[in-house]
Amino acid sequence: MKTLVLLCLVSSIFAKHEEYIGWKSYYVAPSTMDQLESLGSMIPSFDLDFLSQATTDREGLVLVKPEHQVHFINALESEGIQYWLHKDDVKAQLDLDDEDMETNSKNTPPKGEMAYDRYQRLEVIYAYLDRIAEQYPNLVKLETPAHSFEGRPIKYLKISSTNFEDESKSIVFIEAAIHAREWITPPVATYAIHKLVENVTNADMIEEFDWIILPVANPDGYAITHNGTRFWRKTRSTDHEEGERCPGVDGNRNFDFLWNTVGVSSDPCANTYPGRKVFSEVETRVIRDILHENLNRMVMYLSMHSYGSMVLYSWGHDGSLSNYAFAQQTTAVNMITAIQVKKLPEFPNYTAGNSKLVVGYAISGSSQDYAHYIGIPLAFTYELPGLGRGLLGFSLSARYISHVVDETWDGIVVGARRARQLYGPNPFKY
Repeated sequence: MKTLVLLCLVSSIFAKHEEYIGWKSYYVAPSTMDQLESLGSMIPSFDLDFLSQATTDREGLVLVKPEHQVHFINALESEGIQYWLHKDDVKAQLDLDDEDMETNSKNTPPKGEMAYDRYQRLEVIYAYLDRIAEQYPNLVKLETPAHSFEGRPIKYLKISSTNFEDESKSIVFIEAAIHAREWITPPVATYAIHKLVENVTNADMIEEFDWIILPVANPDGYAITHNGTRFWRKTRSTDHEEGERCPGVDGNRNFDFLWNTVGVSSDPCANTYPGRKVFSEVETRVIRDILHENLNRMVMYLSMHSYGSMVLYSWGHDGSLSNYAFAQQTTAVNMITAIQVKKLPEFPNYTAGNSKLVVGYAISGSSQDYAHYIGIPLAFTYELPGLGRGLLGFSLSARYISHVVDETWDGIVVGARRARQLYGPNPFKY
């Protein structure tokens, strides 16, 4: 009987990831800004899928479909961009990663509990939110403002010792997993909840701040990444041209700031498709509404992504700096300095800076730029670290999850304190 169960497990693992047959992954290492910009221009031409962004001093990791591989390599060689093969068979590596996760991870935690020894499915995360709200009613309020395109609830927590009624407190908003495949981001969000509610070691975080935490902004996409389509990034909506064949919209290109101008693709099948109109997705409308409903006291917005070990800020469309650039840079440096204290030697150092200048290509319609545009002084994108066996970053070894969430929390604490020091409870008076 045990043998039969094992065989069923193995067969189910290897039946997944069929859509990645023939895909390869490459490291690319541009050495100049011109090469970096040329690499960015190749994204729509070859439907490239960057798992980690390249910079002039750090290689990037990119997935390439079979039909584009020869032309992509020719383009790299024409531009003189260094590259080397990472994985010759992406599907085979994903199968091995799944087997490794099933073999080495512990059982799912008891209902309502959270563990950081594996990546948790949506139902485990939601059970944790439900339990926290029920157990701590004087501190936590569970909100379910909408349901996703496929009907899943979109849940977030409001955490406050004063029921969000104290106008002297600043608000911090943390959002994760708008890009579904970035599995390390929900643990960072749920760990922040743990440190604010269950294991408070920084009392000022509760005394001086109210918090809004959305652990899974894209529940439909997140669910499908756990069911075989590991690199799914977008939402799952179909109410656009070619929607049935190519569902979904890039949630981080769907916001109303220079929407559909740069860093996007008009092809609905592309990962950077921005949607048929601004805020076409219920998932992005939820984030928009949270921002506007709390704008008068919100001093910091953190959009969690992976991977790359970066803290990025506006503007992403052209690399220009806002009037808050000095505050953004100093706060970002303070956050990464706190993270570096605990950083493991095998992890890369964090980089802080303007998103266009750091990653080398422009984007439009991002949540970070929209949040800053409407008045939140400190709006950051975290690109969390990636390290591990197999397809690095997205298969971050389970033994690193607890470390990443802990070091990131230290950065969040420092960032929140800096935000309050700069802007107090009311950013609009500055």
